[in-house]
Amino acid sequence: MPEKLSRLSDLVKLLVRHGGAGLLSASSADEFLTQADEQGDAGEGPERLAADLESMGPTYIKLGQLLSTRHDLLPQAYTDALARLQDDVEPISADDVRAIITQELKADVRALFEEFDDEPLAAASLGQVHRARTKTGKDVVVKVQRPDVRETVRDDMELLTQGAGMIDTRTSLGERIGTADLLAQFRRSIADELDYRKELANLEKFAELVEDEGILVAPRPVRDYSTSRVLTMEFIEGRKVTDISPVGLLDIDGTAMAGALFHFFLDTLLNHGILHADPHPGNLLVTPEGQLALIDMGMVVRVPRRVRQQLVRVLLAIGEGDGEEVANVLGSMGHPLSDFDAAAFRDDVSHLVSSVLSLGKDLQAGSVLVSLARISGTHGLRPPAEMSMIGKALLNLDQAVEHLDPHFVPAEAIRENVATLITSGFSISNGSAIAAALETKEFAANLPRRANRIMDALSNGELTMRVDALDEDRLLQTMHQVANRLTVGLVLAAVTIAAALMSNIDTGPQILGYPAVSLIFFVFTAIGGLVFVGQIFHQDRRTKRRAKRAEKESRKQVGEL
Repeated sequence: MPEKLSRLSDLVKLLVRHGGAGLLSASSADEFLTQADEQGDAGEGPERLAADLESMGPTYIKLGQLLSTRHDLLPQAYTDALARLQDDVEPISADDVRAIITQELKADVRALFEEFDDEPLAAASLGQVHRARTKTGKDVVVKVQRPDVRETVRDDMELLTQGAGMIDTRTSLGERIGTADLLAQFRRSIADELDYRKELANLEKFAELVEDEGILVAPRPVRDYSTSRVLTMEFIEGRKVTDISPVGLLDIDGTAMAGALFHFFLDTLLNHGILHADPHPGNLLVTPEGQLALIDMGMVVRVPRRVRQQLVRVLLAIGEGDGEEVANVLGSMGHPLSDFDAAAFRDDVSHLVSSVLSLGKDLQAGSVLVSLARISGTHGLRPPAEMSMIGKALLNLDQAVEHLDPHFVPAEAIRENVATLITSGFSISNGSAIAAALETKEFAANLPRRANRIMDALSNGELTMRVDALDEDRLLQTMHQVANRLTVGLVLAAVTIAAALMSNIDTGPQILGYPAVSLIFFVFTAIGGLVFVGQIFHQDRRTKRRAKRAEKESRKQVGEL
């Protein structure tokens, strides 16, 4: 209990310290400021927030990394600072590591490995990695989860869930942030990271997908030496892309690596629905054989087919300079809030699309998607979480390929790859025809399911229609409430006047120099007035919450159809 109270105290301090308007000021971004000016204008707030999250442990570090993808909620200075979050911690002792391996794999470390290096290659808040060699002579790395980290995360999630409920029900920011939905996404993400079997499956899938890419390679897991808390995989020797100097790039085929990496990323995303959410240069190794190795599959997201198809439509519309189509697709993907301004949103998106086309070869899809997310947040449209992650991943991918090949043009690569991956015979020069074909395909695929739901509801007598017209029942109820409030107000006013008149009567018992009857009436009206005002505020708040729930349920039903 003392530990939970301490964690709760830390959370409250974090919210008080960073809960000001500056943190959620994406909607008030100044378009006249450059990126450097925005960083300076934000002051020390972003870096202080990142430092506070790092000091609070693994749960909050991972939460900060997730928030770094929410460009619709946070200003760029904050997302940049959170993206640099590091979770380097003191490593756990070698005895604890060996004990965990023995407990999980049901055998002593000396019986499992010919060699095992007690000095970790890296130590993070969730686990640490050790170099080893199996009895068969295979060089591997062993990832071991820190003891008690699951219990710590579970306790932190309970506190965050309570805080999210309070934010959603008691503050005006709840609707804009979507705290409950954001926390549910975070819960799924960190639960997957704590289950090493999920990462094992990701490693197997990526190793299978790179088989056809001769210049790309991914480590294969050792299933017999892996559990939910221990993950063993092949060791791949190499240098990080960021450690290779411009002179060192002359010794490798950076152009081929950049092209293969970009093609592979789009192929896995658009055709297989698998997103490597963190393809930054630090997660890429150049091997002595001249191959590019993809490591760290902990952050892998499954992208639904609907989001993938709409993403293609957005990219094609950007390439064609069709801002209206981009706005329409984003509007259908996102969740409009009560203050969503469709006309202003469409104008700003059209302006952004027309302005990025002038960049030519400097156009980067990742930065465009990030900018679209910011515009969505500005105008009250909450984009799907997958779209924000895709934008951040594409931004990291642009940086990686630019380091490998400074002359690489992401915009041209997207157009070329979309033609081969998605269009199935359509010409890339006619982007509008491709977008129309994809929209027709989506309509044809969803039509039978939607028609069946409508017919089932009709046959069961459950078909309802929502019409934005005058609600007579609601009107009568509102008039009844108004009449009751007026009546109570008149009664209280009459009692107050009567008490004032009786205060001039000198006969009868007195209290504090005033007639007792008059003073009793004054006290009665004061208490009654306070109760009346409190009841009004309570009923109005409950009515607003009921209206929000009804609107959300209505949107959900429309979305299901």
